[in-house]
Amino acid sequence: MISSELETKRLKREVLVRLIRAFLSDNFAENTRLIPYDMRPKYSDVPFRCCVYKERGILRARTLAGLGFSIEDDDEKTLLSEYAQRALQRQKPDSNPLTVVESACHSCQAARIYVTDLCQGCVARPCMNTCRFGAISHVNGKASIDPDKCKKCGMCMSSCPYGAIVKTVVPCENACPVGAIVKDERGFARIDTEKCISCGKCVSACPFGAVHAKSQVIDILKQIKSGKEVIAMFAPALVGHLPCSAGQIKDALLKIGFSQVYEVAQGADVTATTEAKDFQERLKNGAPFMTTSCCAAYNELVKKHLPEIQPYVSDAHTPLYYTAEIVKKEHPDAVTVFISPCFAKRREVLDNPNVNYLLNFEELGAVLIALGIEIETCADKEFAYQSSTEAREFAVSGGVAKSVQAAWRGEKDAIKPVIVNGLDKTSIRDLKMYAKTGQCPAGNLLEIMCCPGGCVAGNACLGALKDATKKVKEYGAKGQSLENRKE
Repeated sequence: MISSELETKRLKREVLVRLIRAFLSDNFAENTRLIPYDMRPKYSDVPFRCCVYKERGILRARTLAGLGFSIEDDDEKTLLSEYAQRALQRQKPDSNPLTVVESACHSCQAARIYVTDLCQGCVARPCMNTCRFGAISHVNGKASIDPDKCKKCGMCMSSCPYGAIVKTVVPCENACPVGAIVKDERGFARIDTEKCISCGKCVSACPFGAVHAKSQVIDILKQIKSGKEVIAMFAPALVGHLPCSAGQIKDALLKIGFSQVYEVAQGADVTATTEAKDFQERLKNGAPFMTTSCCAAYNELVKKHLPEIQPYVSDAHTPLYYTAEIVKKEHPDAVTVFISPCFAKRREVLDNPNVNYLLNFEELGAVLIALGIEIETCADKEFAYQSSTEAREFAVSGGVAKSVQAAWRGEKDAIKPVIVNGLDKTSIRDLKMYAKTGQCPAGNLLEIMCCPGGCVAGNACLGALKDATKKVKEYGAKGQSLENRKE
């Protein structure tokens, strides 16, 4: 995780911790109003912006996102105390998961390719010779690029022997695989919700922390405080990001106030067996390939941008879907909360009547800090259901394909896995080609994960990918393989 991302995560976490403590105090509204002032008192040092007043304005906007509101809808006249009261009265979370802090947005210069002072005015003119659009000429002994003709293909950059031609990018736009974040007429970032797949890549990419997820933490704490039965369902990736066992996570969640705790790995076992059966049936019917269906961002991509591949997507539901189904059967009146490594699951939660709220890993970390719960000292609680090795490793890249292979009851060599380790413009282009031709030359079972590394690298995760992956695999090794389980 790069340092700028760590710093923006730290700021967001501090706002959330203060917001949660305000909720737990005797005066939620007033203490929420004071958050920007408490974080940046008068005459305090200003670490990031031009003055304390702009810092307070940005912290106010971050608090709005923490309360679950769209920053774009803020009239700037309404006090944070009023927004806190509205959050308490809210019955349902906002439908769009992401929002932009305009005052934090750097209004980055549009992406372009240009010639630097390193240009030597080569006699060979390699940049001119490789440009197919006639965008490059030589002026006063130096290469010059006509921005109206330039297609940003990068061929001139590759051909320059001095590396004198460079490309600038807008980080959030460059990270978005579907072109859902663009500049408005004033140069500030805006999210096109019709295109957005809620992958959160823009959140991680922005070095100013201008793109925010709208939190549901107050909604969840409100349900717990009301005395309702509130059940937590946590993704197996969480084991990789906290210094404790899965059983200690359960105890910590119970201390927060959740009534019961389920591992989403329980639903992953159902997903694995269902996908294996689905895949076997499709191969019998002559299907050339099948893609997995557990990644929420990929499912949104299919709906909004890649409908042609829908016939090749597994009919199996996600691990969250099956876990929530189990919970609702056992606790029909409970409020259910999914604890997620990423933002993309918010869309799935909004569309699933069996899941009420989402709490991501960052928000859970803030809750633990605010409540003073030291998770390393929690008791190691047991789970009624013992998930399989493969279910626990769903979170790691390659884990879903591995689980389908373990649950497979046919000829083992019939499965030829292909791991699509991250959604970007290149992998999306390849998927479009597979759908168009009806063939995947590399194999027939495509595991597709939005985040490189899998869910354990989700954009709301807390630690380093390498360490988290190791911990999840160690936890998985303690389970029993699906291959050894009876039907």
